[in-house]
Amino acid sequence: MTTHITTLVENRTGEHKALKAEHGLSFFIQHNGMYLIFDTGQSDAFADNARLLNLDLTKVDTVILSHGHYDHGGGLRYLTDLTTSFTLHTGTGFFRQKYAVSGQAAAYLGVNFKTDFLRSHAIPHEELRAPHREIAPGVHLFSQFPRVHEDETINPRFMIFEDGDFKPDPFADEICLALDSSNGLIVLLGCAHPGMKNMLDHIRHTMKQHIYAILGGTHLVEAADNGMESSFAYLRNNTIEVIAVSHCTGESALNRLAAENSNYAMNCTGSSLFVA
Repeated sequence: MTTHITTLVENRTGEHKALKAEHGLSFFIQHNGMYLIFDTGQSDAFADNARLLNLDLTKVDTVILSHGHYDHGGGLRYLTDLTTSFTLHTGTGFFRQKYAVSGQAAAYLGVNFKTDFLRSHAIPHEELRAPHREIAPGVHLFSQFPRVHEDETINPRFMIFEDGDFKPDPFADEICLALDSSNGLIVLLGCAHPGMKNMLDHIRHTMKQHIYAILGGTHLVEAADNGMESSFAYLRNNTIEVIAVSHCTGESALNRLAAENSNYAMNCTGSSLFVA
């Protein structure tokens, strides 16, 4: 059982200066003969980077979009220029009209395609309607995360527009991915709007397995001091061996993780994780 994960795009370039960075996230995953993409960033940068890294996106058979924000699903249109031979997995409510609202101003945050685009390209679309589903051997999707950690709250600026009005976005569409490995579960998060601890608890309680690694966004960038401290303690207490979080985790949290946690691994555009 082998897993190889490459970060196709993230907010930073790290040592790979020829690659493009953007506010977004995308992973290319090779897992037991499967080829998957988890999130596609906001543009075609992930596809350009894959070409420079000699990764063939035409082999991809599964695409997972963690939630309906532009910086995680906006690149899907560009993937269809290369291939449409994949199944798209999302959570329910993925196509809700998502906004960031500040005072009287509202900025659209949703993706740049709808279900008619998928139909016109004959792309199968499967919505995750259960708390857990194994979509292939050793490939698990999770949703419907119990909100048990009171310090993990959603910023009220995130809204959905429904029935002619703005309402708080509960991020019911957010899903995450876990991969079986010989060392334990490898978990990929998009932004963890429902709360990193809530999501990881749901996975641990469902699978009854050790979480070996976590990659992706945690939205600690908006966490209060007590929420950040609680999240750091959670990571320490659960002995997660590889903490490769990034994107919306925020520079302050990343700097502290690097200084205080020997299991932290910087994850930026072009980074790679290999688990045999």
